[in-house]
Amino acid sequence: MDTPSRKTKRRFMDHCRKTKETGRFFALLLMCAISFVLTLRNTAFAEVDTPTKNAEEVSFRKDVLPILSERCFACHGFDAASRQGGIRLDTFDGATASGDSGLTAITPGKADTSEIIRRVKSTDKGESMPPSHLGKSLTPDQIDILERWINQGAEYEGHWAFVLPERTEPPTIDNVNHPIDRFIQAKIIEQNVAPSPVASAETLIRRAHLDVLGLPPSVEEVESFAMQFAQNQEHAYEMLIQRLLNSPHYGERWGRWWLDQARYADSNGYSIDSPREMWSYRDWVVNAFNRDMSFDQFTIEQLAGDLLPNATQSQRIATGFHRNTQINEEGGIDPEQFRIDSVFDRVATTGSVWLGLTIGCCQCHDHKFDPISQKEYYQLFAFFNNQNEPSLRVYREGTNVPELKSQLQKTESEIDDYVGKRIEGLNSWETSLNSEERKKLPNPIQAILKKETSKRSKGDLRELYNYSNGKLDEPFQAMFQTFQRLNSEFRGETSTLVLEERAEPRKTFVYVKGDFTRPAEEVSCGTPSALHPFANSATRPNRLDLANWIVDRNNPLTARVIVNRVWQQYFGKGLVETESDFGTLGTVPSHPELLDWLALDFQKDWSLKRLHRLILQSHTYKQRSDFRTDLVDIDPNNYLLARQQRLRLDAEIVRDVALSASGLLVPKIGGAPVFPPIPDGVMNLGQVKRAWKVSTGDDRYRRALYTFIYRATPPPSLSVFDSPEGISTCTRRARSNTPLQALTLLNDEGFVEFANSLATIIERDGIETAFQRCVSRKPTQEELEVLKALSSLDAARVLLNLDETMTRE
Repeated sequence: MDTPSRKTKRRFMDHCRKTKETGRFFALLLMCAISFVLTLRNTAFAEVDTPTKNAEEVSFRKDVLPILSERCFACHGFDAASRQGGIRLDTFDGATASGDSGLTAITPGKADTSEIIRRVKSTDKGESMPPSHLGKSLTPDQIDILERWINQGAEYEGHWAFVLPERTEPPTIDNVNHPIDRFIQAKIIEQNVAPSPVASAETLIRRAHLDVLGLPPSVEEVESFAMQFAQNQEHAYEMLIQRLLNSPHYGERWGRWWLDQARYADSNGYSIDSPREMWSYRDWVVNAFNRDMSFDQFTIEQLAGDLLPNATQSQRIATGFHRNTQINEEGGIDPEQFRIDSVFDRVATTGSVWLGLTIGCCQCHDHKFDPISQKEYYQLFAFFNNQNEPSLRVYREGTNVPELKSQLQKTESEIDDYVGKRIEGLNSWETSLNSEERKKLPNPIQAILKKETSKRSKGDLRELYNYSNGKLDEPFQAMFQTFQRLNSEFRGETSTLVLEERAEPRKTFVYVKGDFTRPAEEVSCGTPSALHPFANSATRPNRLDLANWIVDRNNPLTARVIVNRVWQQYFGKGLVETESDFGTLGTVPSHPELLDWLALDFQKDWSLKRLHRLILQSHTYKQRSDFRTDLVDIDPNNYLLARQQRLRLDAEIVRDVALSASGLLVPKIGGAPVFPPIPDGVMNLGQVKRAWKVSTGDDRYRRALYTFIYRATPPPSLSVFDSPEGISTCTRRARSNTPLQALTLLNDEGFVEFANSLATIIERDGIETAFQRCVSRKPTQEELEVLKALSSLDAARVLLNLDETMTRE
């Protein structure tokens, strides 16, 4: 029986057979439109978590807390300043105490006499809760949950995310050994369904290549793996994963994942948006992933690498994580205001990236939903309020900078002494020049000659002598060339922005309503009391102490947050769907025991590669993603993970797949950003018009990771596929489906170039090979017939626009 996808493709092929030459362009557009509709059908399910219904025992964490958080806590939660009627519902003591009216919101065991139940049932607009104008009235099911919970004793539990993970042994299931599969399949079995079978060899190798490297496999790699897989599936797949994790392209793929969270880009932002040199930080991230730097060390170096004993250049570069904030260069601004805005961003980003909490909400007031006060926010602020923001000169690895500086100074002194003994000859040369000869001199030399003799520096004399007589003076040339080489090395390959602790810390205050012009209570460094204690005996705690607190094994959040985000990359959504909000307003884990098991396992050595290997080798990851009719009613959103999830590729990978398929990809790792073609006029859209000098040669075909990103005017071919703008942290990318994406793949200059190159491959190697280069499988006979009816160029354009080409099955 045909699936809806196959039926639609069959109709398209029938249409193409009837399409004549004059209708070929419309056929191309139709193919693209169908591709995106199919992607939408497979990926755009509503993602809504529903509480347990009609269960005998109501769970406070799973069933009750989400209702109270969403509907009640804004007015009856942790924030005392916004609390109404003296009623507090986020704690047992508050909920069972008398409010301003003398009535009690919750009477344990007695829902019928609990004021909260009377209010949520009331139809009187003056009494109903939540107030009717908010549009948050409870549903009958939600009211029923509250009533049953109160009648069961109204027991409160600590929010799951603020409690340390508990290790639970994976359930025992016959013939299932992998711990992830045992957790996942235990829930699947409860619903009387089975997991999907393992995907085909071609699907598996393409899926793993795209997920681990962000690049498709070659035709030869697919064919070789398919043969090995047919002989010994487990061994072949294990060797594949090992090879992928050892590839330097792993660091590029997963480095990009982290750069999203680091809000990385290559410009300063705001309206002027001038370019900055930050690519050393980007390369540091890529190298750290390739080295499998333990995640605790990865965290410490980025938050406080400069504070480590005898900090290396690499560790100082790592602090660029928090220099990815924007810089406002407009005239007339208050520099202090925008420095503080950067600190606000650093606090919010740290909270989101490592703790999975919306700490930034406390900038102006106590948190509405989580037990984090405004004072605690500014105690975190204090950690990031004591830094200078210098630029660091970056040298090649292994450079002995003090020795280099000494050699440079010595050579410089020797040259200056040498030139000083020949000053008379230099003066004679200068006086011999007439006005016409002076006009023909290089501009820098003319500029020096215009200076008064007494105001010329030793460097000026060096340049004058080199231009006049030095090129014929062999001893001088030997010294001068040595000086130039040493000077070039001393300037470094590039510079990068870093953090550096101040000798004298700034004072930190709570700002009234977040306004830096209204300082109130002075505070010192500290952490939220709802989490583990900040064990520090230093008189002046700093970022290094904060970093150690974040990766402390007593922290209930960091390990959970990170494994959840890695899981999200492989399955489209995390075990906690609200990946940046583990607070009370966030969703509860779909598999809490598995989340805790993964978090504790990750903490053993903080190895990301080991975590990847664990997920990649599970049946849950390897299973087919085909749509299943038996899951439509049971699990339409695929929370049970009885199948894999089809995912549209990230923006950069869409480009990289086309680059690779067309044979143009240059796989060089690292280095300065490049400038592939972009549409005319893009750089005129911002306040400041800038040139975009298109790269030539190899730089034109580098991976999208290395494309220069202006925050105000990012490359449209990346933006249209939902790449982040680099202004704020991005912990989960959107996956939209729009006609602009199809039009970009058809008409963007870069993709037209890819299509031309793929057309050459079609003419040289045949359409079947080109098809395999794009989707890693052989075409069916029907697909071949359709493609052979097109010209090589049109066939290439179709292949690069296929839904299957830009989708990870």
